[in-house]
Amino acid sequence: MIKKDQRTQKTNILDYLEQTAECYRYSTAVTGISEQLTWYELTVMARRIGSGISRRVSPGSPVPVMMEKSPLMLAAMLGAVYAGCFYVPVNPDNPPERLKKIFQTLEPGILIADRKIQEFFITEGICSEIDKKDVCSIFSAEDLVKEDVAPERLAAIRNESKETDILYGLFTSGSTGTPKAVVVSHGAVIRFIEHFTEIFEITDKDVIGNQAPFDFDVSVKDIYSSLMTGAELALIPKEYFSTPPRLLDYLCEKNVTTLTWAVSALALVSSLKGLKYRIPESVNKVMFSGEAMPPKQLRAWQEALPHARFVNLYGPTEITCNCTYYPVTRMYEDGEKIPAGNAFPGRTVFLLDDDEVEIAVPGKQGEICVAGESLAQGYYRNEEQTKKQFVMYPVGGGEEQRIYRTGDMGYYDDKGRIIFAGRKDFQIKHMGHRIELEEIERAMDAVENVQRSCCIFQEEKNRIVGFYMGEAEPAEVRRKLKEKVPVYMVPPKLIRMQVMPLNKNGKTDRGYLKRMGTDR
Repeated sequence: MIKKDQRTQKTNILDYLEQTAECYRYSTAVTGISEQLTWYELTVMARRIGSGISRRVSPGSPVPVMMEKSPLMLAAMLGAVYAGCFYVPVNPDNPPERLKKIFQTLEPGILIADRKIQEFFITEGICSEIDKKDVCSIFSAEDLVKEDVAPERLAAIRNESKETDILYGLFTSGSTGTPKAVVVSHGAVIRFIEHFTEIFEITDKDVIGNQAPFDFDVSVKDIYSSLMTGAELALIPKEYFSTPPRLLDYLCEKNVTTLTWAVSALALVSSLKGLKYRIPESVNKVMFSGEAMPPKQLRAWQEALPHARFVNLYGPTEITCNCTYYPVTRMYEDGEKIPAGNAFPGRTVFLLDDDEVEIAVPGKQGEICVAGESLAQGYYRNEEQTKKQFVMYPVGGGEEQRIYRTGDMGYYDDKGRIIFAGRKDFQIKHMGHRIELEEIERAMDAVENVQRSCCIFQEEKNRIVGFYMGEAEPAEVRRKLKEKVPVYMVPPKLIRMQVMPLNKNGKTDRGYLKRMGTDR
């Protein structure tokens, strides 16, 4: 096991990779369905790919990696880092129009893909859309990994590296319709993951079951917790989440110990009765984020894994994964809110009211803001949005410092813990009332025989539509809701679903439901 004092004074994430490869040379680093790599193999492959990239683009350049999640994709991402560049995972499932916007933002000189994706890019003409001079070259990871290592070039690049260098970029949706690339530095990831692995006691004995795609920041915790500690990273194919028995067999076969999953992924397994089929008894840590966890679904996991550690995590991509955490030490009743908790070390998390004054009293809602270490650098080549979201503020009445305004609402409970109260943009004005859609969802989740719910608001029809999974009839759900919320909050339209649609990040696909509701 790598001791804490061995993990200090490092400024580049590759320092950790190489230290782990030295300690656990022939131990398994990452497994996929058809391949697995030891730490030695992963490092050698990354250095080969990095040498190939460094022959073609300058340090500091964005390197989009567009592949299906696999050990080879991880090697390609780390290869970009060896070249002194920053990697940008791009999901192949993105529609062509979004891909064009992504590449117009990046203007990359190189794209790493697998051979199947190479053909797709040529067919769609996406690369020529990026730059009419066709400066973007597409290389397959399979070819780059055959290149010779350039040790002197890689050493020179590393000698010039700084902790403020960008490590990765992740695209999030933009309010203008143009996706934004959040860029995060080596130092931000190093500081957060050191806290994360220490607090949750992740070691080389762990097997981390990776649910999230690599273009979603939940995967950052999986990748770098593994890289810093020597834990094995087991990549779970996305199609396994549509068949819980297959997924649970995989968790048991791989002896997975650690799940850092989106709430919807956990809820999908429990709501489809997957835990009645088989319990992954090796799992001892379950950490969840992305949405509010329905207590009913959490209880199913707690009952199945009574000795496991459960933790609610909160935080947007812009602050490097998470800024608060809450160890769940009891079972929560339907309708109760599970706290977002308290700040990670090195972070200050606070609330601002409408007048931009810090809130100190329990119960009063405000916008959740974050200061301290591990804030993102901002949005790549988007200074306007960076200045809008990352602002200067005198936290606690002291000197002004850089903060991130999350756009999330929250309040303190009587123990000083932050309670998440929904997105600003999930708050609607309906029939003269300000309504939080999450409040309706919590009430629906508490109805007997309702497994999972989601509410959307149709502006054109001025109505709330509720979607839910479960055996309860719509009339019964409506009757129970009237006992829990005011009548103006009861959706006039309730639609029962066989399964809740998920977006590529494993969250409930509200956009799909909104389109679906329009047709009803």
